Amino acid sequence: MKEWIGTDDLKIEFPSVVAIGKFDGDHRGHQKIFSVMKKLAATRHYVTAIFTFMTPPSAVVEGNRRPQIMTNEERREQFLQAGIEYVVEYPFTRDTANLSGEQFIREILIGKMNMKAIVAGPDCSFGRNRSGNAALLRQLGPVLGFTTHIIEKEREDGYDISSSLIREALSEGRIERANRMLGTVYSVEGTVQRGNHIGGRVLGFPTVNFTAPEEKLLPRFGVYETRIRLADGSLYRGITNVGENPSVQRDRFQHKARVETFLLNYSGNLYGERIRVGFLRFIRPEMKFDSMEALKQQIAKDLESVR
Repeated sequence: MKEWIGTDDLKIEFPSVVAIGKFDGDHRGHQKIFSVMKKLAATRHYVTAIFTFMTPPSAVVEGNRRPQIMTNEERREQFLQAGIEYVVEYPFTRDTANLSGEQFIREILIGKMNMKAIVAGPDCSFGRNRSGNAALLRQLGPVLGFTTHIIEKEREDGYDISSSLIREALSEGRIERANRMLGTVYSVEGTVQRGNHIGGRVLGFPTVNFTAPEEKLLPRFGVYETRIRLADGSLYRGITNVGENPSVQRDRFQHKARVETFLLNYSGNLYGERIRVGFLRFIRPEMKFDSMEALKQQIAKDLESVR
């Protein structure tokens, strides 16, 4: 996969089928778009290309930098796994913001990306004041020499699947609903850090801890049944607390949201290793306990529910 990250100096030499969007979260709607792109590419001998912005426009225009379902690195991995050949993470600048929808199509999608076909959802928007949309694509396609393929949205429980709907489900702890919309297990990855060893020494449940990237959206604070993938690819079941661990004083992670996991049937040292925690089921909200013994008893109950 060839990438242009944070630069407008790019040129795709081959005829391409393009998709544009934020692509935050590898949900079923995105997977449908990728599937149609690859079929078009195979039948028409195009290359597949994604256009997205390195920084969400709302973060620049409105100062609204909300956490994302996927970090940029995870998003690139999503494109790679989907078999996309070219990825453009364009810088969002004042000049870019001032492009009309038609200018965006002519100068970037055709001029830089050699677009011959575009795959998009019915609510796609781009260009100044969102002047670019599905209607404009259909209008300009015959004039500028590209075909437009508008894909109906995937639905879940009567609603159109969207990144916004997935964020809402995650913030409410409705992890199973989020996973159904994603078509996979929502996960958070990080490097295991040294904690204060209270889990093992005091509670009898040794845990691994890490803080997620600042831009990564965490699910509702609480305890979850999880699936943990280690760096060597092995999988373990476990329970994970997401939050600030209010029952523990003088914690080195105090006031920082962290991911703390107990792995079932595992013994070893994971300090410094990258692990990925996949969230399967919400067990309970994060709670403050009056004593370590009360916390210990609750953890035992949480583990029993998973076993």
